[in-house]
Amino acid sequence: MIKKLISDFKEFAFKGNLIDMAVGIVIGGAFGTVVKSLVDDVFMPLVGRITPGGLNFSDQYLVLAGEVPERTPLEKAKLIEGVNLLTYGNFVTSFISFLILAFVLFLVINKFMTALKSKLEKPAEAPAPAAPSEDILLLTEIRDLLKNQKS
Repeated sequence: MIKKLISDFKEFAFKGNLIDMAVGIVIGGAFGTVVKSLVDDVFMPLVGRITPGGLNFSDQYLVLAGEVPERTPLEKAKLIEGVNLLTYGNFVTSFISFLILAFVLFLVINKFMTALKSKLEKPAEAPAPAAPSEDILLLTEIRDLLKNQKS
């Protein structure tokens, strides 16, 4: 039983499934980093530019308890004793990052699935008809001879 389990694991691990999955995870992690940089370094500065006062989402927070002077940066507000903050700015940035990642994955998977579906729906070419057997050829000749005799 254990030998069978080890044998099945070796077959699974080395036939490609595990390796393909590992490659996918590594590429997915790298892709996530690229999307995070795209959101943090490209989109969010543009959003900040078009919003009134140059809104920076990463510094946005709401004071739940305690006193924080107005316009205090998030990092300094976190250091004030007795203050409870709801830092929603990072969530907004992460959510935008998620939406972009989900949209790109949708495009890639949708394109892949469409291509796969079109391949599967493509009718297979019918094989060329086999040459008639000798019996059929002989019967055809007999039929043709009988037709010619009647005429």
